[in-house]
Amino acid sequence: MAGNHKSADDLEKMRRSGLILKQVLDAVHQTVRPGVNTMDLERVAVRKIKELGAKSAFKGYHNYPCVLCTSVNEEIVHGIPSERRVLKAGDIVSIDCGVVVDGFYADSAMTVPVGQEISPELKRLLDVTEAALYRGIDQAVIGNAVGNVGAAVQNYVESNGFSVVREFVGHGIGRQLHEEPQVPNFGVPGQGPLLEDGMVLAIEPMKAGPVILTA
Repeated sequence: MAGNHKSADDLEKMRRSGLILKQVLDAVHQTVRPGVNTMDLERVAVRKIKELGAKSAFKGYHNYPCVLCTSVNEEIVHGIPSERRVLKAGDIVSIDCGVVVDGFYADSAMTVPVGQEISPELKRLLDVTEAALYRGIDQAVIGNAVGNVGAAVQNYVESNGFSVVREFVGHGIGRQLHEEPQVPNFGVPGQGPLLEDGMVLAIEPMKAGPVILTA
């Protein structure tokens, strides 16, 4: 996994890419409300990415047609924006986006409620997923294994009565959108590749989606 070791200069470029991506996600988040369709969110993201001088990481990747993935309610990831998918009060929507700046990728997502009220169970789902993310981040330290990260996510999610998604995983990131190692949301402490100085990971507990983490 030598390709996932970044210099201080590389990490600074990735930080800039990540900060630009946050602005894109914030602009899209501000657009989320009942009656908006997911293609409306796509248009906001397209404009913001262009305004900030970045390029989309998703559009054209394996022929993907959009700059966003917009996954509503029970959809986990990779929902394609559509004029026909209209958001309703009480929905939740995951907004997943990636950008490229100075040759380095950022990949992040947020899951947000539509309207002022969502069901208590959906609220708990979002809270547990977010907390699981931070437990994974806490284990992303030099000398730990990838399994420590996945186990932390899995244990917290399952102890709260939910289950982890096994079909999709987090990943390394840098000059490519997907680099080694894969970072599952399940695992055994001490198993898998060891985390080393200069590695960059996207840790992706779902439903909350991917968040970039720099070493």
